[in-house]
Amino acid sequence: MTRRSAFFLALAAGLAMAGAVRAQETEGLLSGTLKKVRDRGTILIGYRTGAVPFSFLNRGGQPVGFSVEICRGIASDIAARLHRDLLEPDAAVWQTGIRLVFVPLSAEARLPKVTAGEVDLECGSTTATDERRKSVAFSPVFFLAGTKIMGRDGNGVSSYRDLAGRKLAVGAGTTNAEVVRRLAVKVSPPIEVQEVASAEAAVEALASGKADAAASDDILLYGLKASRPDGDSFTIEGDYLSFEPYAIMFRKDDPDLAELVGQSFARMARDSILSSSYERWFLKPLPTGAELGLPMSSYLAEIYRALGQPD
Repeated sequence: MTRRSAFFLALAAGLAMAGAVRAQETEGLLSGTLKKVRDRGTILIGYRTGAVPFSFLNRGGQPVGFSVEICRGIASDIAARLHRDLLEPDAAVWQTGIRLVFVPLSAEARLPKVTAGEVDLECGSTTATDERRKSVAFSPVFFLAGTKIMGRDGNGVSSYRDLAGRKLAVGAGTTNAEVVRRLAVKVSPPIEVQEVASAEAAVEALASGKADAAASDDILLYGLKASRPDGDSFTIEGDYLSFEPYAIMFRKDDPDLAELVGQSFARMARDSILSSSYERWFLKPLPTGAELGLPMSSYLAEIYRALGQPD
């Protein structure tokens, strides 16, 4: 070996060692969720089983959707921050890195599971509200929805005012339930509000005749309508009863994770990942075969531009 070769080999080794030392020093400063993820070697992704197109199961039983894809982007940045590879749930046991673990959540359980540390990122269709911010933290907004009413052809329901004395099904533990309970007493006789497990269960109650209408976020109703064989028999009409800004939920008082999540959103906006992901889940056929055909609103496009999306 020449002196020149020996010099460059020594230089490369020194740079590698310096990088390893810096990585160790960086990891030594970790706290909160990032430290927990590093220590256990997993990142816990909370998902919904039927929140089409945000978070649902494909035909293979795997969690997919717009929100899940966003959380995968955040998870990849967490793994990079920890100088680890991001591993799929079914990766070989001998592989080392940060393994994705998907945890199914109901609407009612999502906040308690986040605050208890049973999930690191909640990736569904959760509205960022001031009340919820008292106990959890949120990412930047990635979608804008609103509460609407679903009826059936010929049942005379196009507004909550048409439900006086009738039954309205809504997912328990949702902002939709809060909204319709406030409106229920504004008509006479009052609307009979039935809280069920999910938006999917609310639509099923409507389909089976157990309820006269279902209430949920408009995009979830459209997703369920598109994915059901009897979807053409449902109607979604009337004014918005509320506006719902969706965000990824994670534990409060965790500044390192909050900073990383914000940086991750900025990266995904800057690299046009958010917009291309939107196109995949809202304009192209879903894994179920359904197609929503919902162009991005000017309001959401402006939110993405504010995050760094190129014009």
